[in-house]
Amino acid sequence: MVELLGWRKEFPILDRTTYLISNSLGAMPRAVHDRMDDYAHTWETRGVRAWEESWWQMAARVGDRIGGLLGAGAGQVSLHQNVTLAQAVISSCFDFSGKRNKVVMVDLEFPSVLYFYLEQRRRGARVTIVPSPDGVHVDLEGLLRAIDEETVLVPISYVLFRSATVVNAEAIVRRAHEVGAHVTLDLYQATGTVPVDVKSLETDFAVGGVLKWLCGGPGVAYLYVREDLQRKLEPALTGWMAHQRPFDFAAGPIERREDGYRFLNGTPQVPALYACEPGIEIIRKVGVGKIRKKSMRQTARLVEGARARGWRVHTPLDPVERAGTVSIDCPHAAETMRELLAREILVDYRPGAGVRLSPHFYNDDEELDFALDQIEEILRTEAWRRHAESGAKTGS
Repeated sequence: MVELLGWRKEFPILDRTTYLISNSLGAMPRAVHDRMDDYAHTWETRGVRAWEESWWQMAARVGDRIGGLLGAGAGQVSLHQNVTLAQAVISSCFDFSGKRNKVVMVDLEFPSVLYFYLEQRRRGARVTIVPSPDGVHVDLEGLLRAIDEETVLVPISYVLFRSATVVNAEAIVRRAHEVGAHVTLDLYQATGTVPVDVKSLETDFAVGGVLKWLCGGPGVAYLYVREDLQRKLEPALTGWMAHQRPFDFAAGPIERREDGYRFLNGTPQVPALYACEPGIEIIRKVGVGKIRKKSMRQTARLVEGARARGWRVHTPLDPVERAGTVSIDCPHAAETMRELLAREILVDYRPGAGVRLSPHFYNDDEELDFALDQIEEILRTEAWRRHAESGAKTGS
């Protein structure tokens, strides 16, 4: 889709690198410079008045813009520092001391979320982790069997971070609701590259961040809560922004709001809110449907190129099951990744996956072919060896 390449000029790093790492950190839009200047100017000239004039409502405005990409309604998305904290807010709504205290997860979940829920065993949670049969896919039947009448939460990534597998969220939500459990979909590796509609999926919660495919930088994560639950749940992890009248500074129990602010806590991360706006606006203008169409074609090109060279692909071959990343488990993958970085080809490596290449709407096909050719050359010339030796010397 040639017209999407017209956006390349908005991302300066594309002039200097082969940028194939949007699954980890999206390229920075040029307009972020102006928005950060706006933040500094507002703070400099308006001082404390900035809270009343713009900053206090900023989280709601940005949250609604993100919500539009998720199919959420106005006021249904609150913003947090990261997904782990968003998961903590959700967890704090539930009591793990009774019979319904089971949390069902998969071993391919992002480690930070696994770490968090395993620590909830201190609060009485029983955590069941369903292993993957191949390191690429979820054992769907095993997961569905594990979700029972004692399950309270099922935190699951809509797109798995290692393999970019799109999970069958509909089946998981359906099973959870049959037994009275709640599902939290982690949309981090989906939003901005895979169309998402939280209402159609009927998920209870959804979390994610702007760091990756939304090109929004660090410091802004989002939490969607289904409308009926939004008015009913009472998070224990709370704070003054969740109060109906925060500037009353009243002592005593909190009087909770009934919109997305109900799930907030302390002072928001205002600079990060400024920084994330240009990327979100670009994605809105481009359209996730167009991005998905191009992504499916370009990831297929990477899959075919890797397999033609005899490398294992740690990503689904079916484009419907595959999101925006192709994990190539080539020989000496970790060292090859370091050599690619040295050549200004920005990718990453994950154990159990290999080298991850993640084209976005601003990448052209020549960049994909170039990256594959460079991997082939690095392996042929054994250029990867210098990084193996370096790693041995430093102990890394």
